[in-house]
Amino acid sequence: MSNKKKETIIIGAGLVGSLLSIYLSKRGYEVKIFERRSDMRKQNMIAGRSINLALSDRGIKALEEVGLMDEIRKICIPMHGRFMHNTDGSTAYQAYGKENQYINSVSRGELNCKLMDLAEQHKVEISFNQKCEAIDWNKNELTLQDAINFNPSILKFQLLFGSDGAFSAARLTHQMQHDRFQYQQYYIDFGYKELTIPAGKNGIFLLNKNALHIWPRGNFMMIALPNIDGSFTCTLFFPFEGEFSFASLDNKEKVRSFFEKTFIDAATLMPTLEEDFFTNPTSSLVTVKCYPWIRNDKFALIGDAAHAIVPFFGQGMNCGFEDCSVLNSLIEKHLDNWSEILAEYQSLRKPDGDAIADLALNNFVEMRDKVNQPKFLLQKKIEAAFSKKYPDKWIPAYAQVTFSNHIRYSEALLNGQRQETIMQQVMAIPDIENKWQDEEIEKMILKNIKN
Repeated sequence: MSNKKKETIIIGAGLVGSLLSIYLSKRGYEVKIFERRSDMRKQNMIAGRSINLALSDRGIKALEEVGLMDEIRKICIPMHGRFMHNTDGSTAYQAYGKENQYINSVSRGELNCKLMDLAEQHKVEISFNQKCEAIDWNKNELTLQDAINFNPSILKFQLLFGSDGAFSAARLTHQMQHDRFQYQQYYIDFGYKELTIPAGKNGIFLLNKNALHIWPRGNFMMIALPNIDGSFTCTLFFPFEGEFSFASLDNKEKVRSFFEKTFIDAATLMPTLEEDFFTNPTSSLVTVKCYPWIRNDKFALIGDAAHAIVPFFGQGMNCGFEDCSVLNSLIEKHLDNWSEILAEYQSLRKPDGDAIADLALNNFVEMRDKVNQPKFLLQKKIEAAFSKKYPDKWIPAYAQVTFSNHIRYSEALLNGQRQETIMQQVMAIPDIENKWQDEEIEKMILKNIKN
């Protein structure tokens, strides 16, 4: 039985809220978005965290479903692999996967502006400076406060989505009025700070344009993603406290000295390093897991509001976009019956949200510590060779997450754990450096897969 609700309210005009509004509008829903911030398109603001984003297959699939990818591709730069920058100034390149597999660097702010423009073209109404103050679940009423004149307003809703980020006001209201609501918030001991490598003369790129650059340093790291103007957005992931930390680098001389010793090749390309370091904020990194995400047939959390994750697998946006894609398929499946849609949405996406949160935390250790270790590189070389020969039996864990839009995150996590167990047995074989291409190694891997 159809339970179609044409009038829909979305709290939050970020990436996921804007994309969701387009999906719903294309299905005939009348969509209004209420955003607590000002319109970044008028004030040249960046939405929330300003880390450049890595758009990959899951996010691309969602954008293609609503016919937006051709437009978004104009502000993307393909990155075909990791470009490693070692302590001594030497470099090494690691392809992400097969020849046609790459991720896309895109500015969070530019993408958000583009999605809002496209949402409005699809007749979505976006209101800014509107803060979610309260939700009355019995009356189905949303209370908003105008951030400029502080006037409150009360709106009736039929269908409501909380898409207002990791520190969601919608989630808090849902949580405070829900019996047995489960909530876990976990901060890592590292923060991040955005820095810049400007474009060279005539807008040339001073580093390899089509790669994600990583400076792995054991307990911390820096990354850099290209921008279409020739610059690179660098992000330093660094401890808050300790000998080498944000707390210890407390003057410009210490910052310059540290970078010249630790990030040799990058430091020479960062003329505004000291200014950026002390002007740009130091931000925290949080993982959020919660349950339930829904209320009957009238409310759901989506994107970071449901499952905020750290950025080390480049999947936060992609996961949120996949939420929208899955929800859209369920609207089709259940013929707009929102009781059935939201129930299945939650049952499908909750395990996947938890899985990608764990995968992202695990990948931090890999990126900052393992990617330049000879044994780790050999393991990846063995996996790649085996996968090339037996593509139906072995897909590398990174490829399952990043270059697949049909393997669920929860499946990728379990598959990756099984494969890692096998590879640890392989890597423990004496003289594996010289034996890895032997037939007996191949037979061992095949036997373990079968078992």
